[in-house]
Amino acid sequence: MNKKSTRYASNKHEKRTAKNLGADVQTSSGSSAFLKGDVISRKCLVECKTAMTEKKSFSIKKEWLEKIDEQCFEMGKQYPILAFDFGDGENYYILNEKMMKKFVEYLDQQE
Repeated sequence: MNKKSTRYASNKHEKRTAKNLGADVQTSSGSSAFLKGDVISRKCLVECKTAMTEKKSFSIKKEWLEKIDEQCFEMGKQYPILAFDFGDGENYYILNEKMMKKFVEYLDQQE
């Protein structure tokens, strides 16, 4: 696979995200009516977006968030997550409010 292609960068990002989250890469994501998202775990569906070259900013489209919400519901998952990187190999995550509340509750219980 061409290392300069969008698909190469996306595959690399999806594999890294799955490994870091202890989840699985969704086989043929986006090419099936039933297999949605890029990375899946028992309760989460993750959509991955990556920059081809290192950038200082990254625009998040509302349609991405709406799409992952819809796909999460269709797949029977509870938590939609958008993972992105600035092309530097470090992931950042966008969570909806429901997921953020769960995360804060979890952190509060750890103290």
